[in-house]
Amino acid sequence: MTRVFSGVKPTGNLTLGNYLGAMQRWAAVDQHQADALFCVVDLHALTVEHDPARVRRLSRQAASLLLATGLDPELCTVFVQSHVDEHARLSYLLECVATDGEMRRMIQYREKAVRERERGGSVRLSLLTYPVLMAADILVYGTDEVPVGDDQAQHVELARDLAVRFNRRYGYTFVVPRATHPTVATRVMNLQDPASKMGKSEDVGPGIVYLLDEPDVVRKKVLRAVTDSGREVVYDREARPGLANLLEILAACTGGNPSELSGVYESYGALKKDTAEAVVEVLRPVQERHKALCADPGYVEEVLRDGAERARAMARPTVDAAYQAIGLLAAAADIEVTAQG
Repeated sequence: MTRVFSGVKPTGNLTLGNYLGAMQRWAAVDQHQADALFCVVDLHALTVEHDPARVRRLSRQAASLLLATGLDPELCTVFVQSHVDEHARLSYLLECVATDGEMRRMIQYREKAVRERERGGSVRLSLLTYPVLMAADILVYGTDEVPVGDDQAQHVELARDLAVRFNRRYGYTFVVPRATHPTVATRVMNLQDPASKMGKSEDVGPGIVYLLDEPDVVRKKVLRAVTDSGREVVYDREARPGLANLLEILAACTGGNPSELSGVYESYGALKKDTAEAVVEVLRPVQERHKALCADPGYVEEVLRDGAERARAMARPTVDAAYQAIGLLAAAADIEVTAQG
């Protein structure tokens, strides 16, 4: 069975963009059709200035929301990255295979480094090297497919390059993964800036609908969404990005088609009203399930504990093989077990 790995980073509250763009598919498709692992990648949250208590809170919230969106621990593996030491163990080995030039060419590093320097600050070393940790997240499980948006494709390509390079130098160790771009996923844009993707962890404001927003807050944000000049409701991503965003959100929430839906409406107001109600209804079961999970924290902890154990059992043989391949001595206990075997 194809193995799939996906993760969410607890650097901000999860949004409608995260849900329609990825999480909805994980629950509806991936966990049923693949050997799927879903991870709260909390180590990645440490690459920037952060409040430790907030990272813990958002990690717990992200795990609960993964389950609330429909992930079933009987069908897939749900866990927290830092609970499985093999991620960090493998990351260092891959740093010994990656190059400085590769890291500095990564788009997100360049963008964040420029922003920090403009503010008179500097970036953490971990921000430079975190794509290697991301590659370790993928390679440690023998992942076949990584569902990603266009903005993350570069990271999967790095994982592929490192896997191929390691295999050529030290012997076949890693499955070479491939990025997949699900056609049913929706690219949700900021309601106040349709040129920007909704869901950037550093963004805040009225253009972002969060998964735990109250219904009235959702309605207010959608009804105030930026539209375009003109009066006719047409679906044109290039010429009418604001309208296109609303039509795509409505289509994703109702199972419709953006082009066909554009012919149903004669006014922007009617489109906004129906889109707002559709979003409220899509989020309602997620919020209800999340509320129930918050009332039973022991269950979430049990799921994460069991998930980490399963993930560790998958990851340990790959990391041990990589340590041996690259030239490291096995630990004494491992040597003893091998000799007895």
